[in-house]
Amino acid sequence: MIFLLGAVGSLWLLRMPHGTQVNIVQDGNVLYTFDLASAEDQTFEIEYEGRINTVQIENGRIHMLEAECQDQTCVHMGWLDSGAMPIVCLPNHLSIEYAEAEDDVDAVIR
Repeated sequence: MIFLLGAVGSLWLLRMPHGTQVNIVQDGNVLYTFDLASAEDQTFEIEYEGRINTVQIENGRIHMLEAECQDQTCVHMGWLDSGAMPIVCLPNHLSIEYAEAEDDVDAVIR
């Protein structure tokens, strides 16, 4: 029973966003940071080697509206709703992810 509660709790924590700050990252560089709690509704484009990704922020949520890539995986991922699963467009080297809090622990070594 305790194991089951621990497993359910772990899954619940993975589904929780780590806050409202999101980063849009390309080739390891943060291009934009938004606080979704206060960001205005907007749509904007990000270019990579002549290809365009269109990002939309609406009602405190963010997603990849359109992408000039073959597989469209990033578009099909929908709205960013989990700190554990960023939106990623591999062909255009672009990701949308929750920003790590300053006090997040990266590792524990004993």
